[in-house]
Amino acid sequence: MKSDSPKTFHVKSFGCQMNVYDGERMAEMLGAQGYVPAAEGGDADLVVLNTCHIREKAAEKVYSDIGRLKREDGSRPTIAVAGCVAQAEGAEIARRAPSVDVVVGPQAYHRLPDLIARAEKGEKAIDLDMPVDSKFGALPKRAGGQRPTAFLTVQEGCDKFCTYCVVPYTRGAEISRPFADLIAEARALVAGGVREITLLGQNVNAWDGEDDKGRAIGLDGLIRALASEDGLERIRYTTSHPNDMTDGLIAAHGEVEKLMPFLHLPVQAGSDRILAAMNRSHTVDSYLRIIERVRAVRPDIAISGDFIVGFPGESDEDFDATLAIVRATNYAMAYSFKYSRRPGTPAATMDEQVDEAVMNDRLQRLQALLNEQQQAFNSATVGRTTRLLLERTGKREGQLIGKSPWLQSVHVTAPGLAIGDMIDVRITSAGPNSLGAEPLMAEIG
Repeated sequence: MKSDSPKTFHVKSFGCQMNVYDGERMAEMLGAQGYVPAAEGGDADLVVLNTCHIREKAAEKVYSDIGRLKREDGSRPTIAVAGCVAQAEGAEIARRAPSVDVVVGPQAYHRLPDLIARAEKGEKAIDLDMPVDSKFGALPKRAGGQRPTAFLTVQEGCDKFCTYCVVPYTRGAEISRPFADLIAEARALVAGGVREITLLGQNVNAWDGEDDKGRAIGLDGLIRALASEDGLERIRYTTSHPNDMTDGLIAAHGEVEKLMPFLHLPVQAGSDRILAAMNRSHTVDSYLRIIERVRAVRPDIAISGDFIVGFPGESDEDFDATLAIVRATNYAMAYSFKYSRRPGTPAATMDEQVDEAVMNDRLQRLQALLNEQQQAFNSATVGRTTRLLLERTGKREGQLIGKSPWLQSVHVTAPGLAIGDMIDVRITSAGPNSLGAEPLMAEIG
């Protein structure tokens, strides 16, 4: 490579949508430093592994990825490990993998350019601070990109301390970004062509702040303010905690047209005994009452959730209770996992760890029920007319894929369509994971 060629980079993000957002912000920051994205499949001068620590053996997977970065000629890129594994493992990463040049936690990645500069001088650059000052103020201004959808982190950290979860230890305490900063970032995204924004947070509905008139507001107030922005067509939010589903937020689902009819509200288990052991601080009854209230204001809403099977001490009766809450809720989609020990969490040392074979059997039974519900929800949309935001190209000639208001992937083929268009469609077919549709060509937005 010529000496005057710009340095190239690749950011590889794992895990949650907040990591996707963080990865995009790191890419923007590197771009502001003169780096350019590496060609698809090509070598990069700098590789950032933006890691997730939510699953068992996450750290081992990171070390495996690091090993694969060595090139055939024996050289390697500058390697930075960021994200939650970096925060949890710390200097151990640099000790176990000497090829790693930079280790940076999720609350300090705004310092990445300085850390890279230190690494280029031969230092092992490690920054695991959780600074009081906001990292967001040090990041470049947002701009729209090639996609019509974007993530916007509004809240970070968690004060809930679920006994199975590492987030409070890797992301820190709950903080809410200032209202004015969020409005400014959203406006910049919309000016760049973004039509749908998903608000993100570890507990996104815990966001609070003061609006431009100094009034205390919650997430519903932020959503209402964003809904007044011209050019922004759709608003979503994730991930929520049942304890933070306020009256105002529930009401917003029935009153704010731009707020899509989709709610991801994890319950994790259907047994009050297990929920208490998880420190979830809600009950089966309180959860179901929230769902009932949301459906009362928005009858067509799609409900999504998260489930953990095999939590320590979970009996057959506890698992049957989880199946019961699934049947009572009737999910449009859901995520389900086997319990995974996370070092440093209270659940990791609890008695009555559930046998792996039992967890596997329970997970298969739960997923069979959830898949049946998802297929039924998708099938119920066949024949319905709805609005589609086209987001990407499909595998077939002339095919585009968009998201329905209920977050379903929908395939449509028609001349004259482009990514970013909003078009009325009629749903014509339903599979377990996607829908087919035909356009109603009277209007393309």
